[in-house]
Amino acid sequence: MRISKTLFTAFILLFSITPAHAVEIPAVFNFQGTGYGHGVGLSQIGARGKALAGESAQAILNYYYSGTQILPLADNQNVRVNIGHLLTQASIKSGTKDSILNVYTGDVGESLTAVPAASLTWKSAISFVQLGTSISAFIVTGKNSQLLGTNSAWSVRWSGTRYLDGAASTVSLRVNSKSVKYRYGQIQIKSVKAPIIGHRMEVTNTVRIHDEYLYGISEVPSSWPTQALIAQAIASRSYVLSKLGVPRVACDCNVYNSISDQSFVGFSKEIEPIYGKLWKEAVQASSTSETTGQVITINGSPITAYFFSSSGGQTETSVNAWGQERSFTTSVADPYSQDPILNPRFFTWSRPLTQAVLARTFSLADVVALNIDSRNPTGTVARISATSSDGKITTLRGETFRSRTQLPSAWFNLI
Repeated sequence: MRISKTLFTAFILLFSITPAHAVEIPAVFNFQGTGYGHGVGLSQIGARGKALAGESAQAILNYYYSGTQILPLADNQNVRVNIGHLLTQASIKSGTKDSILNVYTGDVGESLTAVPAASLTWKSAISFVQLGTSISAFIVTGKNSQLLGTNSAWSVRWSGTRYLDGAASTVSLRVNSKSVKYRYGQIQIKSVKAPIIGHRMEVTNTVRIHDEYLYGISEVPSSWPTQALIAQAIASRSYVLSKLGVPRVACDCNVYNSISDQSFVGFSKEIEPIYGKLWKEAVQASSTSETTGQVITINGSPITAYFFSSSGGQTETSVNAWGQERSFTTSVADPYSQDPILNPRFFTWSRPLTQAVLARTFSLADVVALNIDSRNPTGTVARISATSSDGKITTLRGETFRSRTQLPSAWFNLI
């Protein structure tokens, strides 16, 4: 009897610590949705649809930015645009025969009396390499390389800009295998301390907003209707004016050249085959003088004119997306985003997300289950939670989840 009781107890203990079945950890979760972007402010597909229907740029902007006024404001200020983030190496070369490339030690700012450390012909390039806390500059001619010096910051100017006389020329910034052309302003290369990884190079292009910056904005195709292009030019001008001030330390910039702010591709936009001139004309059409342009305002000040590609049929508010109140981001109907002809890529979409991506997104060891806890009135996911195999649950705002996973939008369902 004693032996039987012992065996029975061992059996109960063994049963209690052995799960009936192992918890399955899915390799992939699948999502289906509509729209592209955060959904706040101007819908670019919506603007295109409205322009095709005959609406003016001003009417389009008044619709998407509630309670605002479009006023002429000064836009001849300089803006510092980050065109290379967290780099260890980059090179700059003139793209125009017989042009001059001047390289300066330090950040020379707006000085017109700065003396260059080197003046290069169009046959030579300047290569910058992050070494420790400083940046070494090398003059490269053919297969030969010569050290120019080492410093925490460098500046580059080229002939044809307002900083340096001569025939108009361009330069190419090469990072890895990609080159982008720039024509205006000057370029700065600065060593900045980044969290965890140490010092890295931040490369910026200082340009005048009125033309030099806006000519390089590449947010929508230049082939779009004129009034949609003008609406985008005004929104882009308004956005960048709202970002002026002391440059951000992390990027040595006022704005990034990417979706963190707005896409800026320099001279590459202006020289697009056939249609590049149409974008330039739209920027000029949104100007009101040589030093002013149309700006979306509240109480006479530029708004941070958010914009995005397309929605789920209703634009989002900044409160729903980011938890921040912006009076001009009321939700409005956006039916053109749901037109498969106008929005063929994102009228509907499907995406898989791997286990690794989701675990990192929620800061969990793994993810065994996802649940959409709530939705906003616009249809976007308000809250989404993940459960790990050890029972931990983490909840995120829908827009935060979208941003971290790079899903096209927060208008999505779990499949």
